[in-house]
Amino acid sequence: MLAALVVALVVAELLERPLLRGLFKTAASLTFVGAGALFLPLQAATGRLLFAGLVLSLIGDVALIAKGRKALFLLGLASFLIAHLCYAAAFAAFGQEAGVAVAAASAALVLGLGIGRWLAPHVRGSMRAPVALYVAAISTMVALAAGAYGAAARPTLLVGAVLFYLSDLCVARERFVARSRWNGVIGLPLYYAAQLNLVDGLQEPGP
Repeated sequence: MLAALVVALVVAELLERPLLRGLFKTAASLTFVGAGALFLPLQAATGRLLFAGLVLSLIGDVALIAKGRKALFLLGLASFLIAHLCYAAAFAAFGQEAGVAVAAASAALVLGLGIGRWLAPHVRGSMRAPVALYVAAISTMVALAAGAYGAAARPTLLVGAVLFYLSDLCVARERFVARSRWNGVIGLPLYYAAQLNLVDGLQEPGP
């Protein structure tokens, strides 16, 4: 079902149909929230934290449906920032392989600095601090996903975190660097695959 909704969403993106894009995006996001409710271990902190991140992602998705509105963009950014903090907390609660987490954090720091340099000429004024915080939050999330994978989480957990990172690069490019329908065409499937992989990767509460 989610695959069909994402295909419909991508077609709406290509055809530049904002109403259909909004409907399909909301429906697709409700689907991964439903998957979380069905499959996550909600009796454990890991499941509850990840589920909170899914709900916040849904809020962010709805906020970002209307393109070009700064207030809604900031709401979406804040929702996803807190979602990443929830995901990071869930991965930390699962358990960490310290060496893997430190190595991943080092790589994420280098990559984050590179992304910062890429975005810096395009992000101005009051947007700089929120964007910097967001990059830090998602980098932390990916590093802790790697640490959880090192501590015996399913591989799909790390796959989901990396796909989320890549999808957010498409969002950043659309918002700050170069508007193009292809940002959504590429980024949206990555994003929805990321959310499902995160749900699959954290079906167990931890070792």
